[in-house]
Amino acid sequence: MSTQYVDDIHPLDDPIRGSLLGAHARFARVSGSGRVFRFDPEVAPFLGHPPVIEAGDWDDIVALFGRGEIVSLRGVGHQVPAGWDVIDQFGLVQLVGTHLETRPYPGAIVLGADDVPDMLDLVERTKPGPFLPRTFELGTYLGVRDGSVLVAMAGERMHPAGWTEISAVCTDPAYRGRGLATDLVRAVGHVIRERGEKPFLHASAANTNAIRLYLSIGFELRQESQLTLVRTPA
Repeated sequence: MSTQYVDDIHPLDDPIRGSLLGAHARFARVSGSGRVFRFDPEVAPFLGHPPVIEAGDWDDIVALFGRGEIVSLRGVGHQVPAGWDVIDQFGLVQLVGTHLETRPYPGAIVLGADDVPDMLDLVERTKPGPFLPRTFELGTYLGVRDGSVLVAMAGERMHPAGWTEISAVCTDPAYRGRGLATDLVRAVGHVIRERGEKPFLHASAANTNAIRLYLSIGFELRQESQLTLVRTPA
C-alpha cells in the first residue's frame, strides 16, 4: 500500500490510514493509486483519504464503495463534485487517555464470534456508532451479561502505531447509572496498556454526556474535527 502522502504526521491525525498500513492491513481495500482505501466492508465502513481530495481520488472512492453509497469524509473544505450528495455534517472530538486509570474488570467476559448476534442487538438498542458483523475482529471486546442478556460492552477499533481506539462503548438503558461503561472502558484500557500502547477514543461533539464522562475519568481533548457524510453518485 502506498505511503506517498503526509508520512510525518502524528498517528492520531489519520488513524484510519495508520490502522490499514499497520495492524489492520489484512482488512484493507486500496485504490490503484494507493491514495484511497477502506476497511473490509464486513468489518468497518471507514474511508481513508488524503487531506486534500483530488479529482482522481473521488473516482477511486466510487470504485471502492460503489454507486449510491454513503461514505464519511474527514476534515473541512472538501469540494464535493457534481453528482454527489451531502447528507450530513457533524463535529467529532478525539480524546486521549492521558490520565485514565486502567484496571481489569472481573465481571467482564471476552466477546467473540458466538456473541455477535447479541452484540448487534445491543448496538441496535443503544446506537454507539458503526458496528458490523465482523467489527469484533479489530481487537478485544469485553461485555457484561445479566443472565443470558448482553447489557454492556466496549472494545478496540482503530489501531494506529502505538495507539488503540476504545469504541462501541454502550450500556442497555435499563442498566445505566451502575458504572458499567466506566468499568469496561478502564478494562479495555488495561488491555491496551498491557501491550505498551496508549488508549484514545472518538465521540460525537453533540454527545456531551459521554464526553463529560470520559473527561471525568482521565481522558483529555486532543482535537476537534468534522465528518461530512456524502452519497456517491447513483
